[in-house]
Amino acid sequence: MKRNATAVWNGTGKEGTGHLTTQSTVLDKSQYSYNTRFADGIGTNPEELVAAAHAGCFSMKLSFILNAAGFTADEIVTKCEITLDNGAITESHLIVSAKIPGISKEVFDASVADAKANCPISKSLNTNITHEAVLL
Repeated sequence: MKRNATAVWNGTGKEGTGHLTTQSTVLDKSQYSYNTRFADGIGTNPEELVAAAHAGCFSMKLSFILNAAGFTADEIVTKCEITLDNGAITESHLIVSAKIPGISKEVFDASVADAKANCPISKSLNTNITHEAVLL
């Protein structure tokens, strides 16, 4: 399987603007700029997109792990906070809460750790990955 996205950038790094389009067109010429990345501009930025990708990938991997252990989550909610410091992503912090009927805290915690270590986005990131997990 291959997926793609295209970035177009015009101008300088600080004054220029760009847009992003994904293969699915969920993003279709979505604006990004210096202000959306480093200030309060309207639009997206690469770190926000990495956060969305990591949260989504982790949640789906956790669901597969739970299913393999005989559990089905009613809901998994994952927030991902990406830290950009001195030009590098230095941390991806996953905050997950889940409602999973019949699961023990121990099995839940082990499943979260497995998903954190083994979702494809976690494997692709060269950064510190941390997490908080709450079983509802």
